[in-house]
Amino acid sequence: MHSDMQWINEPKNWRMKGEVLHVETGQGTDFWRKTFYGFTRDTGHFYFRTVSGDFTATVTIGGNISSLYDQCGLMVRASDTTWIKTGAEFADGVVNLSTVITNGFSDWSVLPLAAVPQEVTIRLTRHGEAIRVQYLDGEGIWQLLRLGYLDLSESCQVGVMSCAPERAGFEATFRDFQISDPISRDLHD
Repeated sequence: MHSDMQWINEPKNWRMKGEVLHVETGQGTDFWRKTFYGFTRDTGHFYFRTVSGDFTATVTIGGNISSLYDQCGLMVRASDTTWIKTGAEFADGVVNLSTVITNGFSDWSVLPLAAVPQEVTIRLTRHGEAIRVQYLDGEGIWQLLRLGYLDLSESCQVGVMSCAPERAGFEATFRDFQISDPISRDLHD
């Protein structure tokens, strides 16, 4: 993690152990806007730095993802009404790879994992207004999870997020977080 990172909704319990960030969520934390559920929440934990232009952000996540809507992963945020979060999330009795894109209203997409690994590596790339989300599969191949639109300004906040809308005490870990130049725009090898 970088020394210039800062929190939105800093959790009471967090620590760096070596190069691994450990976060314990507070009660009822989430990022969500209006769609389907009708409410707005901006209470999730987000540890970020400001980035200008296109980039690729990568992180390996883990934790005790076991209660409804426990989640952790990457987030890119221009404002409280324009952001994306992606990572692992518990829903319907299984761990899913999940992405929410918010342009005033939140949408949600999930991909259930057949087998739950100890950790998942995800990356998010900004190519102008296009946002590409990928995960590293068991064969070591980057798979496309989502390609979407996000109306970002030149500079935005990029980092890791964790939430637990239904409880307190979800413990998430983040390792090998990095922000680099964007990967190629080629979608298919």
